[in-house]
Amino acid sequence: MNSQKGQRGAAETLGMGGVHGTPSGDLGKYGITPSGEVYWNLAAGDLINLAVSRGEGKLSAHGALVTETGERTGRSPNDKFIVDEATVSDDINWGDVNVSTDLGTFERMRAKVVDYLSAQDALFVQDLYCGADFSEALPIRVINHNAWHNTFARNMFIRPDEEQMADHTPEFTVLHAPHFEADAEVDGLNSQCFVIVNYAAKEVIIGGTRYAGEIKKSIFSVMNLILPKKGILPMHCSANTTGENTAIFFGLSGTGKTTLSADPKRALIGDDEHGWGSNGVFNFEGGCYAKLIDLSEEDEPAIFGTTRRFGTVLENVVLDSEGVPDFHNTSKTQNTRGSYPIEFIDNRTGDSKGGHPQNVIFLTCDAFGVLPPISRLTPSQAAYHFISGYTAKVAGTEIGVKEPQATFSACFGEPFMPMHPGVYADLLSDKMAEHGSTAWLINTGWSGGAYGEGNRMKIKYTRAMLNAALDGDLDAVDYITDGRFGFEVPTSCPGVPSEVLQPRTTWTDGEAYDATANKLAEMFNDNFKRYEAGVSPAVNAAAPAPVE
Repeated sequence: MNSQKGQRGAAETLGMGGVHGTPSGDLGKYGITPSGEVYWNLAAGDLINLAVSRGEGKLSAHGALVTETGERTGRSPNDKFIVDEATVSDDINWGDVNVSTDLGTFERMRAKVVDYLSAQDALFVQDLYCGADFSEALPIRVINHNAWHNTFARNMFIRPDEEQMADHTPEFTVLHAPHFEADAEVDGLNSQCFVIVNYAAKEVIIGGTRYAGEIKKSIFSVMNLILPKKGILPMHCSANTTGENTAIFFGLSGTGKTTLSADPKRALIGDDEHGWGSNGVFNFEGGCYAKLIDLSEEDEPAIFGTTRRFGTVLENVVLDSEGVPDFHNTSKTQNTRGSYPIEFIDNRTGDSKGGHPQNVIFLTCDAFGVLPPISRLTPSQAAYHFISGYTAKVAGTEIGVKEPQATFSACFGEPFMPMHPGVYADLLSDKMAEHGSTAWLINTGWSGGAYGEGNRMKIKYTRAMLNAALDGDLDAVDYITDGRFGFEVPTSCPGVPSEVLQPRTTWTDGEAYDATANKLAEMFNDNFKRYEAGVSPAVNAAAPAPVE
């Protein structure tokens, strides 16, 4: 006989504002017949205590919960599938990113997940929302068999108050069984891991991976199909505001979305996922999921402070002999992460919302070292670079490989975008035109040479350039048009040496710069060929042109 604990919820121990009511219905509607105890809507503090007592993790010297994800320390894009069925088939941009599976495969794997969850000694359920604008919020339910994953879900999504909980009826459910591994050959999958979204059933099933980010990104993908049909732009971006001046920051992982949006002079709206609707920008999430590699208190004091609080979950972070996190230790992975409720950032908006953005920032970490540290873009260039979604990283998987690798991810989040990139690009262009937004490209990568020769751009310079753009201090300065990429590059910026602004002058070998810059321009053009037919002549004309 199974019991159900915590149906009215425990007292909120971390000041996160949650009041937890009795859930409507039980797990039987999913076919789950629990063998053990079921914990409904527990506060993060209670979940963390359970995680420690169950051996799922341990506390750091400062009280953060430290966990490990095992072999998979990041997302598994090759194991993500969408059920191809009539309600969404024509909306999905099928291909290498959005891979189809059939209903039979989903139902077979779902049955295995349900059986597995039913046999566990405990299950943990959270009723939450995705979206701080409750006129567009998606009510979700997350069912886990680890207390720490349930803590992650509670940290990352919107925690309802008592009134909102009373109205909560889940419209999408995540069945999360990270320790259940598929048999790839028998089950017709690519590996033991699977993330399958079924829009008709309004369910996500996840198995074979303990990486917690799969939970939040699966729901992000759902929002990216639902919202464009309502004229709302879903965005893989961070956002902050002064109240009257709002900015959004697009960028792939490691480009600085979380770091640069945590600004002491501007209130944080959110660090990763947002919507741009008729009322302005709103956060999808109730927390942050920060990369912690090389985190320092000096450069990122707000984020650093969250790692020393009970309620934060640290993934794959190595502790020293005193139990203190060593953020420079990458022996487990370079993708060390920390999840924490947004309330752990003191300087934030109270409602996770902001106005229509005056500035749209595209962040790139250019390991080739050729893009200017800041550039102003025309509307056509903004559309081109939004669709391109460029960054570059250094190959670290093979010994002796030092050449930077270009990475292009449409809309700065292609793995999470079920529809064609043009849908999102058109929405962005329309909203920028309607609200008079200015687009900027900021390179947080290398200067003075490519990786291995140059140096990473100093964060204090990047912040100075960003603040100058947001505050209007670059409106009246002189600009030089880059002959290769067409960007408008400022000749001066408060707090930044003028020579830093022109990347060619930072290289000791100008010809080497030209050759590398031409190579990158060709990479842009090669990548954009798959989008040429679906964009306007003006956007195609915004492509870079190699200079002889």
